[in-house]
Amino acid sequence: MRVVVTGGAGFIGSHLVDRLLRDGREVVVVDDFDPFYARALKEANLAAALANPRCRLVELDVRDAHGVEALLQAFRPDAIVHLAAKAGVRPSIAEPALYADVNVVGTVRWLEAASRIEPRPRFVYASSSSVYGDRSTAPFRETDPVDAPVSPYAASKKACELMAHAFHHLHGLPVTGLRFFTAYGPRNRPDLAVASFARRIDRGDPVPMFGDGRTRRDYTFVEDVVDGVVRAIDRCTDHHLYNLGNSHPIELRTMIEMLGEALGKTPRIERLPEQPGDVRQTFADVSRAAQELGYQPKTPFREGLDRFVSWFRGADH
Repeated sequence: MRVVVTGGAGFIGSHLVDRLLRDGREVVVVDDFDPFYARALKEANLAAALANPRCRLVELDVRDAHGVEALLQAFRPDAIVHLAAKAGVRPSIAEPALYADVNVVGTVRWLEAASRIEPRPRFVYASSSSVYGDRSTAPFRETDPVDAPVSPYAASKKACELMAHAFHHLHGLPVTGLRFFTAYGPRNRPDLAVASFARRIDRGDPVPMFGDGRTRRDYTFVEDVVDGVVRAIDRCTDHHLYNLGNSHPIELRTMIEMLGEALGKTPRIERLPEQPGDVRQTFADVSRAAQELGYQPKTPFREGLDRFVSWFRGADH
């Protein structure tokens, strides 16, 4: 199988590329090395993969219509996994137009180009738990209404889901959307809570805790997420949406405490007001993914933290 992975130099993307290569597939990584965080970190993510003759890298902006068309017509992939996006809830509040442009227009460029290939490739794309908005009822199910986003990032991801459905309806493109729930693990993006807090705890710096620390996130180990993505690729035949979470939300204050224990250090907490765009909880109901994909997250949170810390200790920060 030939697979294109956009955003393949990133956190989840690079783990997916490694897994696809282990499974014997041919992979084209597409990434533009957006300066949201250091290029060197992304290059390190891909170093092992690019030593494999079945993997090559194409530097390309996902909004480049001609570049996307030329790549897909030349490579003729069996599947496209579109992970590339402007990430982060809080940054999207400062730059909403940019997030709409990269995330929505970028996704449409790939949907357009994919729809012109015969036979149609399988199109798997990253959505987000943020589409569920700020709700008190849980767990979150794919059948829940998702028409009340609380950040431009969340709105952009919901827009991508709608576009994917339209292209499936109009062109018969097989599409599968995956709503990721707070992935963490080795290569964690440096802006995400686990990685950011680990650096602060390790240095002895204060750890910012927004609100009372009772917000909950459904932390999902990256290898479990990737297993769900691979299963979605192999079963992408129609139009589907799946939650990929762990179904065991952890409070923010508990996460900080457990991360400190894994690092062998005591966190110094700095209490701060709640942030615009934050939600009270994320909590995935994964029964649909379990039934239709065989998805079963296996990594308990503390085990995942230990594996993250093992990587963190050996990484260049």
